[in-house]
Amino acid sequence: MIELPPAYLAQPRWWHGGSEWLADLPGRVDEQCRRWGLEPDGEVMHGSNALVVPVRRGQTRFVLRLTPPEDDVAAEVAALRFWDGRGVVLLMEAEPAAGAMLLERLDGSRSLQQLPLSEAVPVLGRLMRRLAVPAPTEVRSTADVAAARRVDFPAEWERLGRPFPAATLSRALECAGELSTTGSTLAVNGDLHYEQVLVGGREPWLCVDPVLLRGDMEYDLARILWSRLDEMSDAEVRRHVATVVDEAGLDPGRARTWVLFRAVDYWLWGLGRGLTEDPVRCARLVDLFG
Repeated sequence: MIELPPAYLAQPRWWHGGSEWLADLPGRVDEQCRRWGLEPDGEVMHGSNALVVPVRRGQTRFVLRLTPPEDDVAAEVAALRFWDGRGVVLLMEAEPAAGAMLLERLDGSRSLQQLPLSEAVPVLGRLMRRLAVPAPTEVRSTADVAAARRVDFPAEWERLGRPFPAATLSRALECAGELSTTGSTLAVNGDLHYEQVLVGGREPWLCVDPVLLRGDMEYDLARILWSRLDEMSDAEVRRHVATVVDEAGLDPGRARTWVLFRAVDYWLWGLGRGLTEDPVRCARLVDLFG
């Protein structure tokens, strides 16, 4: 059986439960390999949530990805099938109830995280545009996300001890109101960042773990910023925003509005889960874009 990497066991994801699933995980990998006729074929990798095992079926190489069953694996499977390799990793087989997916093998050691920001940021902008094809009508809209969070913000702000000024909360609520409607019906990856874009073979760069939304491409620009914000001066933050706007063809004003809204959203989310560094980064984005 495989051994779980210590870094995977230490992920914040497991601070709030999941120990039983982790204890059974090596056996789950073994069972899934038997079911799909796979043999382990390399060093085990992981993200914050998923375990990724290089595998082989005959001479063809894949990766086996396993996540806890309570995660919305079915939605990710649907996203992968929707984009069908367009800017994303190809899905070969899936058993959502088992949290299992068999995927084409990318170079897990080479992501946009390793590139200088001057090279990585334009790639993310181009991927935004590549993924922006007409989305299924039943997919959740970015406008729905903003509308739902607009309702939640005041109570969360109170519960967390009013962690930022009331004026910031009011501005975030204004942004949420503006973003609660959209005329866009394009597909959006709602989890686009450097570590989830890997070197591919069919295309130079491919997304993994996509979250399919419908609406504003500007939705995840804030994540592109806060993921590596410590590497950016204030001037570089503005320059990288301009780069993504140009590469993806975004609306500059709406991009700024989404950055402010999402920064407040993530600030509250992070505080609620005991995170310390990310709320500080969000505070900086609010100062820059508020």
